[in-house]
Amino acid sequence: MRIAYVTETFPPEINGVSLTAERALRHLREAGHDVQLIRPRQPDEPPRRDAQEWRCAGGPVPMYPGLRYGWATPAALRELWREFGGPPELVHVATPGPLGWTALRAARGDGIVCSADFRTNFHAYCGHYGLGWMASVVLGYLKRLHGMADLNFVPTVELQRELAGHGFDRLQVLGRGVDAGLFSPERRDQRLRRDWRIGADHRVMLYVGRLAPEKNPGLALQTFERLSARRPGLRMVVVGDGPLRARLEQAHPTARFVGMQTGIALARHYASADVFLFPSQTETFGNVTLEALASGLAVAAFDSGAAAQHVRDDVSGCLAEPCEGLDAADAFLDAATRALDASAPDGLLRLEARLAAVRADWGSVQRRFEQMLVQLAAASQAVPGYAALA
Repeated sequence: MRIAYVTETFPPEINGVSLTAERALRHLREAGHDVQLIRPRQPDEPPRRDAQEWRCAGGPVPMYPGLRYGWATPAALRELWREFGGPPELVHVATPGPLGWTALRAARGDGIVCSADFRTNFHAYCGHYGLGWMASVVLGYLKRLHGMADLNFVPTVELQRELAGHGFDRLQVLGRGVDAGLFSPERRDQRLRRDWRIGADHRVMLYVGRLAPEKNPGLALQTFERLSARRPGLRMVVVGDGPLRARLEQAHPTARFVGMQTGIALARHYASADVFLFPSQTETFGNVTLEALASGLAVAAFDSGAAAQHVRDDVSGCLAEPCEGLDAADAFLDAATRALDASAPDGLLRLEARLAAVRADWGSVQRRFEQMLVQLAAASQAVPGYAALA
């Protein structure tokens, strides 16, 4: 099947969406599909325009200067497709920016079946940047964009229900997976722990993610400070970068900030810690939670996203009820305290965490994704208008 895969984030950008998009693209190609990647060109990349990939024009995303949006017109996409074999049988849009909107418009105008991913609660981010008044505008935009797709993939039943309540339709749950070979307790590295100046009896709390308001890293560090006041030998390691880094480093001088890590280095950082803190309540999923579980860490998280789907409270992790303000801080502290109490390296909770993640295999997720795209394209040939899967 000929597929146009459209995304506004892709390696060399490093984030959960870009890496998931790369994995999906690789699977589709290895399965024998003819896939043309359409994405923005990074400033330091050469231009490219061929049957495999088009790097279109774009610009920096406001408040996220390390990320870019793409820019094209429906006419430009149609010209691209004419140049390289004609229109695709299916257009898949992974991100909801201007490039994704244009691709869906072009597909709808040409009668091409199309699907889209709902990956980020951009409307929920507005309040973290003092733009709460824009939340309804952003949600309206997302609703119109996803209304152009014949099928919209969401990562959890929880999000499916939430979006359905806002009037989104044609929603299909497709979970996420984890590379349990890369992220494994076997990556634990005593040399790395010595570099962190951590003794054998010390426990290490870990945060992994962008240091930005919507990720709520401040709550993870505040929780560490509250616990370390009464738990001698507790340490904190922060993996990631972002606009809040300098402020957080100044406010929490005892925490160790190690910047962005990838690949095996990231896996070593996970496995060399003991407790994973995931303080965000705005994530649609949270891939880092699965990576921490696969690494055999005691996870403390709010009962939403990946944690709600893969963690059993006090069995494979510790959950806090979603709430706001001081209640959220206290609820998260309770979850982190229970996780710390159960964080012995050979403890049952950490074993159960690993087992929970191993069940979330990327291979089965990608095969199901491929199967649904094939079914959607086949249904579109038989049913006029919006195609639907049974």
